[in-house]
Amino acid sequence: MALSRRALLAQATATATAVTASSGTAAAAETEPTTTVTLRGTIPPGAPDFVYLPLDLPPGVRELRVSYRYDKPATPPGTPGNALDMGLFDQRGTALGGRGFRGWSGGARSEFFLRTDDATPGYLPGPLEPGRWHIALGPYTVAPQGMPYEITVTLTFGEPQPATPVRYPPERIAGRGRAWYRGDCHIHSVHSDGRRTPAEIIGLARAAGLDFINTSEHNTHSSHTAWADAAAENLLVLTGEEVTTRTGHVLAIGTDPGTFVDWRYRARDGRFERFARAVRQAGGLVVPAHPHATCIGCAWKFGFGEADAVEVWNGAWTPDDEVALAAWDAGLRGAQGDRWIPALAHSDYHRDPDRVGGPQTVVLADDLSRTAILAGLRAGRAYAAESSAVSVAFTAVTSRGAHAGIGERLRSADPATEVLVRLSVTGAQGCELRLITDQGLVLTAPAATTLEWRTTPTRSAYVRAEVRHPAQLPPLPGPLAAFTNPIRLGF
Repeated sequence: MALSRRALLAQATATATAVTASSGTAAAAETEPTTTVTLRGTIPPGAPDFVYLPLDLPPGVRELRVSYRYDKPATPPGTPGNALDMGLFDQRGTALGGRGFRGWSGGARSEFFLRTDDATPGYLPGPLEPGRWHIALGPYTVAPQGMPYEITVTLTFGEPQPATPVRYPPERIAGRGRAWYRGDCHIHSVHSDGRRTPAEIIGLARAAGLDFINTSEHNTHSSHTAWADAAAENLLVLTGEEVTTRTGHVLAIGTDPGTFVDWRYRARDGRFERFARAVRQAGGLVVPAHPHATCIGCAWKFGFGEADAVEVWNGAWTPDDEVALAAWDAGLRGAQGDRWIPALAHSDYHRDPDRVGGPQTVVLADDLSRTAILAGLRAGRAYAAESSAVSVAFTAVTSRGAHAGIGERLRSADPATEVLVRLSVTGAQGCELRLITDQGLVLTAPAATTLEWRTTPTRSAYVRAEVRHPAQLPPLPGPLAAFTNPIRLGF
């Protein structure tokens, strides 16, 4: 007989608890006694997305340390095996919204610690108040045999260290005034499942010719305080998060420092709109990431009604990106008035051979500040490039002097007015230039660096540009070297 959801939850959270006290020496026992708690259980197939194991913290805890392991039995071909994520909520509870959130490491770590003055990356240092805490388990996939697990919690008692002062990166640094600035808004460090420290990523970003980046750790904002020294390298760091739900990932770009965005819901729950509003209220942009990715839970299922932009190009160019580009273009063809969704490109850097800044978004902004960069991204005054070697100039003009650039609208009283479209590209030798309108591909120029084309607002609602490497599998187009947001002519 099938188990009910309540029965599955009860079975998943059933644990055996053993408590022992241990210390290295008698002197250590007097100053820093420890207690070890072991939690065991089994998560069955079909368990809820998140299982919360209660952990009662007594007074006087100076350090909390957690480690875990779980069985990984063999499974039949094509059947996912066990994969378990982990996080922590304090005595303020596990309610949606994250008031009690103290950290998340997903499946990137098998142990973590918290103290008042320090914590494992992905977790938040701070007071270890007595009360009922919860270890959060996220069974990403569960084998048919179930997932037996064992969690070891070590509590060290003693006087806490003074809290470390909180510092955030500045929201404005010296720039070039109104100019094109290069950035990568999807990067992972050791604060989630990346391999590099923030300091190392700063060096990689500068080497890639970037002016700004955005912190985008999976389901945690712990890294926001780790980038305060980036301004010394003339790099603007926006604080954000990659909100990794079970039915799609979304980037919160440029939120107020210290902003946490909850991820514990699916599209069917009807809760995404609440958190999209929270991102905007914190000054950030809502940007669905890799919307057509094929990994479990990665494809975007929430729709685009709340999106401020969409990540069309994610990392090295793949068929997923080709589908995302086509779907985004289809949305442009149905756009009305000023409602359209800009497209962005990011590296989704985790580890080598990923490349920070490969690809990158180049945005026209009034200065190198959080406010100006976000305004440019939101308006779509941006193009994508595979590296800082590639630059694009793309304009539309009329004989009467009307002018529009990338992401802008050409203002013309007469829809029959002839419009001259100009495209110029540097750093993409041997590539094909392409112009696309609401009617599809209208012009190609193989192995070119410039082209011109004439149209009218009546004939073309918009025009956008692509720069493609030579085709590898004709008649399919080659990988992108760059693409632009549209110049709007007739909408």
